[in-house]
Amino acid sequence: MHSLLSTRARQQTTSAIRDLLEQAQRPGIISLAGGLPDPSLFPTDRLADIAAEVAGDADVLQYGLTAGQMGLREHIVATTTAASSTNEVLVTTGSQQALHLLSSVLIDPGDQVVVGDPDYLGALQAFRGSGAELVPVTIDADGLDVAALSSRITAGLRPTFVYVVPHFHNPTGVTLTDTRLTALLELAEQNGFLVVLDDPYRDLGVAGAADEPAHHANAVHLRSVSKVLAPGLRVGWMIGPEWLLEAVERTKQSADLHTSTISQAIAHAAISADWFPDHLAGLQAATREKRDALIGALVDRLGERLTVNRPGGGMFVWATFADGTDTNELLDAALDHNVAFVPGAAFAVAADARTSLRLSWATATPEQLTEAVGRLHAAHAALVSA
Repeated sequence: MHSLLSTRARQQTTSAIRDLLEQAQRPGIISLAGGLPDPSLFPTDRLADIAAEVAGDADVLQYGLTAGQMGLREHIVATTTAASSTNEVLVTTGSQQALHLLSSVLIDPGDQVVVGDPDYLGALQAFRGSGAELVPVTIDADGLDVAALSSRITAGLRPTFVYVVPHFHNPTGVTLTDTRLTALLELAEQNGFLVVLDDPYRDLGVAGAADEPAHHANAVHLRSVSKVLAPGLRVGWMIGPEWLLEAVERTKQSADLHTSTISQAIAHAAISADWFPDHLAGLQAATREKRDALIGALVDRLGERLTVNRPGGGMFVWATFADGTDTNELLDAALDHNVAFVPGAAFAVAADARTSLRLSWATATPEQLTEAVGRLHAAHAALVSA
């Protein structure tokens, strides 16, 4: 019966990371693979109290506006520099839905979409699923190489939009510099394309939340509560020009009518609560402790064999073996040693990332991170000696 599936459905593939996470659930494995927030840091008691309170409101249990509950959108406008009106804010069922909706309303088959190389796999899947021609641009220590993009635009590239994770990029951990962001938005304005700023990690800076990019007519901002409250709430939002959000709203209406009203109510109450700034400060402190534990162990155990960046926050370290180790082969050995990571090739568009890997410090404790690197070291030694 698979012949009844649409061409698009037949061409879809599963996420390599999601497949890997199933293996990482085996008993005894320490996973550095997924970008899963640490559940011990969820404000579970506070969220339970909020849920009990808001569930007594019949309006919260009713159908809601497709664009999102007005109170939450008003709070977003009041606390952001990116939007001046609730008409510029649309609530989504997590940021992943925002990527899908943008793909649906902006991409025709064959349209060019600029992405980093490497880049977030969930975005690459969404764009490919709508038939986009992905145009990879190198990412270095300062983020997307905007000068290289400018040269390609001069040579005839005409993207529909450019996709960027501006702060603590997934998978590389780098942050786009202000100079490059300004140049990118100027390019967008001059050449008539959009810049999609997917920013889920902005609040997880080790020195505090990163500065939020300001409003720009060619910018679309994506945020969510998944990394700062709990991903199970599935509440995110999109900020962008009204002409775009009107199209997104119509498309979302046919997909799910609206994001869960009770989840929106819980998220709104939490992010506007007096305790929320202290909660963020706790997440930032935990991010610093875990990042330092992971990087310290990598330097101590693998030394010059592995070059490791030092992100200013987020969840991920990007590392590359100087000895040419193929991390797809290393993964098999690592799983045998009860540790998991994601090979760099999973995130590559055109780049050769076979010697790189992404490691997440988010879920494990500092002690588990140290143990995991010890297992990775043993797996590498076993592979080299084989």
